[in-house]
Amino acid sequence: MSSDPLVLNIHLMHPGGPSAPGDPNVAFYIDGVYHLHYILKHDWHENASFSFIHITSTDMLHWVWQETKLQPSFTDHGMFSGTGFITKEGCPAAIYHGQASGSNQIVLAKDNQLSSWHKPYPIDIRGVDDKEINIKHWDPDCFLIGDVYYAITGGQNPGLIKSNDLKDWIYVGDFLKHDLPDVVIGEDISCANFFPIENRWMLLCISHPFGCRYYIGDWDAETEQFVPDLHGRMNWRREGQSIEEPLYRDFFAPESLKTSDERRVMWAWCATLDSALDYKSLQSLPRELSLGDDGSLIIQPLRELELLRDNLVEFDDIRVEPAPRMNGGNAVTLITDLTKDAYEIRITIERAQVERKRFGFRLFSGRDNQGLSIIIKPETGTLRVGSSEAPFSVENLPIGENIELCIFVDKYLVEVFINGRQAMIAAHMDWQRSKGFYAYSFGAPTIIKHVDIWKLKSTNQGYLDAEINRVWEIDK
Repeated sequence: MSSDPLVLNIHLMHPGGPSAPGDPNVAFYIDGVYHLHYILKHDWHENASFSFIHITSTDMLHWVWQETKLQPSFTDHGMFSGTGFITKEGCPAAIYHGQASGSNQIVLAKDNQLSSWHKPYPIDIRGVDDKEINIKHWDPDCFLIGDVYYAITGGQNPGLIKSNDLKDWIYVGDFLKHDLPDVVIGEDISCANFFPIENRWMLLCISHPFGCRYYIGDWDAETEQFVPDLHGRMNWRREGQSIEEPLYRDFFAPESLKTSDERRVMWAWCATLDSALDYKSLQSLPRELSLGDDGSLIIQPLRELELLRDNLVEFDDIRVEPAPRMNGGNAVTLITDLTKDAYEIRITIERAQVERKRFGFRLFSGRDNQGLSIIIKPETGTLRVGSSEAPFSVENLPIGENIELCIFVDKYLVEVFINGRQAMIAAHMDWQRSKGFYAYSFGAPTIIKHVDIWKLKSTNQGYLDAEINRVWEIDK
């Protein structure tokens, strides 16, 4: 058991203390093993530098820390964000920004265990007339379309380059054919990950001011451009964060991979959830991404999380009934006390119970302590978790679709998924004060059809081992 009370049970964290930034990077599924890297800031030659910490898993939940190979003593520069890809020859490779090198870099693995790498080399970009191109080098991503490698270079409407051999790169032009109306002028495309999703293409990325976001669209093979028609956000402002100078990074710096059975799974670094968690390099639970029948993004918790379930407790037909009042009135009803550290809660509410209804739940709540609220607000068309609100409206669900709410509780960290249409994350640092799990309703009674609550088995043994063996430690 760790001496740090902030160590979580089912979330991935760095085991060595202060470590930001914690961008997840360079993810693969190879020969039955999932590989993920994340950035670690550290001292090197009396200056700050950055390495890629390497972890492995067979289920994306139980992680083991490996020796750090991609570090400045090997690369001769620090390592900023990038992605992993498989070459045409089947070799694992990474593209990333070489901190203080002035270039984006490519490095090829010598084996499928990623235990040894060839020396990285800088990307040299030329125009069609063989002239050197002045282009921004930042947060690259590399992907194959047919037999051609393409890479984007980061920034506002990043430049697109292409190559047949990963050596000779030609500048193509702007990656985006156009941007979309809800993207703010000045937002950059960084920590990018571009991939096919069913019959379309998705760009998963951030802007540094507003956090994790995504585009869905099509690839125009003739102009060699991405043509987006949908833009969405995965991160939202919390109360207390500046409006004029936005730095919203609770859900930040995403990375994804394709699983053994062709699912698309992502992680994100939770950078600013609470000041007590700064520099913890804490990752979100893995999320599965797919497209709905209407082309919208579906977000679900990783299905392997179900393997952690233990000691199911069930509740049926919970009635929350406010006293009749001219101005609505509200009521809360205790469902149960959550006395352990990690839970999964699944809630079903029939559609007829929630039309135009303001209702929700409270975690970590007690008689004199409201705790963390999870509220569906028809007056704003939003889901509120803690002090953040994200778009979600019962009215927009298909007719007859019930509310299906999934809540993961891991000590102070809470992740909420609703009907596959929205997902949010929040930290409640006063989690030990009260243990009550309550249902809430405003204006009219709400009957909650069914609640399943599982205690979750811990996945953090690899973390605890790495706290002690420090196999990931960086060369000084």
